[in-house]
Amino acid sequence: MDEVIRAAARVRLACFDVDGTLTDGRLGFDTAGRESKSFHVHDGQGLVLLRRFGIKVAFVTARTSTVVEQRAAELRVTEVHTAVPDKLARVQDIAARLGLSMDQVAFMGDDLPDLRVMAHVGLSAAPGDAHPWVAGRVHWRSGARGGAGAAREFCDLLLQAQGHVEGLLADLVRPAGARAGGTA
Repeated sequence: MDEVIRAAARVRLACFDVDGTLTDGRLGFDTAGRESKSFHVHDGQGLVLLRRFGIKVAFVTARTSTVVEQRAAELRVTEVHTAVPDKLARVQDIAARLGLSMDQVAFMGDDLPDLRVMAHVGLSAAPGDAHPWVAGRVHWRSGARGGAGAAREFCDLLLQAQGHVEGLLADLVRPAGARAGGTA
């Protein structure tokens, strides 16, 4: 686990597959063919916290999905990449554009299309219900299922490893109007 914490402390870009990672993997379609997905609010909060503490967030999915684009917009995630045939190439492009080495990149995914990119990042992660062929090849695995808080657990790991949790919690419980390090 010490190696995972050291890797998590280096992360400056956290990339997430969507279906099966940020969602439970089920795809819903209405009679007009419009897609629906369910996202967990805890995962969304974790992604917002990563951004707050300077960790760039990216969605990288092989599927075309306006639902994913809408969710990303709600969370102010600007790196939204849908219909991606080569996730590794896309993540390498994002990292290069941001001036990051792949050692500073994390990727969370759940199935075979994610394996190649996961083998090339500094920290790979999977939800608790990831396909066994993937789950056995990652650095870290969540106790939660995809779409049910797995991404939040991963975000919390990154925040903890980078020393942000205690300050965040102190700020949240501080009385309104109180300054950090002082009294109101």
